[in-house]
Amino acid sequence: MLKPLRPSSLGSPHNGLMRPAVVASIVLAALLLAPGMPAAQQKPLHLNPVIAKLAEGKTVYGLNTGDLSLVYAREVARSPVDFIYADLEHNPLDFPALHMFLMGMTDKATILKKGNLQPNVALFARFPPEADQSQWVVKQALDIGLHGVIFNGVDRKEQALIAVKSMRYPQLKGSKIYEPAGTRGAGPANATWLWGIAGEEYERHADLWPLNPEGDLLAMLMIESVEGLENLDAIASTPGVGALFLGVGNDLMHSMGIRAGAPELEVAFQKVLTACKTHKIACAITANTADDVAKRVKEGWNIIRSTLPAITGGRALLGER
Repeated sequence: MLKPLRPSSLGSPHNGLMRPAVVASIVLAALLLAPGMPAAQQKPLHLNPVIAKLAEGKTVYGLNTGDLSLVYAREVARSPVDFIYADLEHNPLDFPALHMFLMGMTDKATILKKGNLQPNVALFARFPPEADQSQWVVKQALDIGLHGVIFNGVDRKEQALIAVKSMRYPQLKGSKIYEPAGTRGAGPANATWLWGIAGEEYERHADLWPLNPEGDLLAMLMIESVEGLENLDAIASTPGVGALFLGVGNDLMHSMGIRAGAPELEVAFQKVLTACKTHKIACAITANTADDVAKRVKEGWNIIRSTLPAITGGRALLGER
């Protein structure tokens, strides 16, 4: 006869049942330690699908949206993209809607098919305050369960450092990656529920990649001004920065005093790409046509935001699935 599991080994019981997050952790552990390859030889599982691909040197593709409806959440969860980012800078800052959207993206059939808790599509978001004013927003977003934050208006290394620190928990004594010292408060109940893991396991995953090779959070900094271009190396070299990101370049064009199509804009784009390659971080850009998607991937941009038809067409031109 099987002996009953002791509640003390499972966390606090509720009506005689284990907490769902604990159950998910046990299931995940069983899946990862299944017969086949010895556990010591297995790669650590990234729960962020974007980071999983970037760590393997692959390009990732995604969409942006202001539509946080449950209908769209279900659609995007099974779309052929790697991420979606919610634009809450130019749309209402609606945390309840963002929370419901992420819940709507939860796809149990995909979890069962893949055999692990990594979703097919990661959720990022971009918010109204600039990096040095957004700590409270970042805390709310990460506790909801987001996989990363896009910080707009990063012009200086000091702002990049504040962004990074806001996404990290304070580190334990003796940590090999103690700096930059984190300022994020602990209380990710919603995040652990949506990630499907217990608190201690969540804290292990909830660190910044590539600073922490096992981290599953991505800090993307938007370069949108002449000052940001002048400080590219200082920003890109900040430990914890995962990617530099250019949108369609509207704010950058305004800062430079030029119109779309001006050759100076492309020069600026290439400066950002060079900084990313130099400091070995990811580089994100918007591409509006299939030809543009293919061109940017060949140049070395490895995070591509576009429309779904352009992504599909661009992948076809590159011979990707």
